[in-house]
Amino acid sequence: MNPEDLHYALSHEWVRVEGEIGTIGITDHAQKELGEIVYLELPEAGHLVNGSEEFGTVESVKAVSELFAPVSGEVVEVNKAAVEEPGIVNDDPFGDGWLIKVKLSTDEEVAKLMSAEQYAEYVAAEEKEK
Repeated sequence: MNPEDLHYALSHEWVRVEGEIGTIGITDHAQKELGEIVYLELPEAGHLVNGSEEFGTVESVKAVSELFAPVSGEVVEVNKAAVEEPGIVNDDPFGDGWLIKVKLSTDEEVAKLMSAEQYAEYVAAEEKEK
């Protein structure tokens, strides 16, 4: 089940907005598709990320995949626990497995993201195509 308080990108990342800070992670669907996550490459604090552009990579036993920022902003915090123990992302993708926090550049990008219900429909349609 996808948390209702999050906003979802087509690339399977989510963002939780609290004031001017957006916490970004990957969805439960994404971590299941990836399989066991063994390595994360994330930007340092101070790095600027642009909405829908690559900000890092996630490596699993199956593949290496790019991570795309659902929103633009300046990285203010990196989840060092997830970098040190990437399996946290598999265990708790919507909680302790968050990846980065950014100070949002604009609120407009968030409005363009999907709700939990829209994301669930998107994933269901994607699964049918397989």
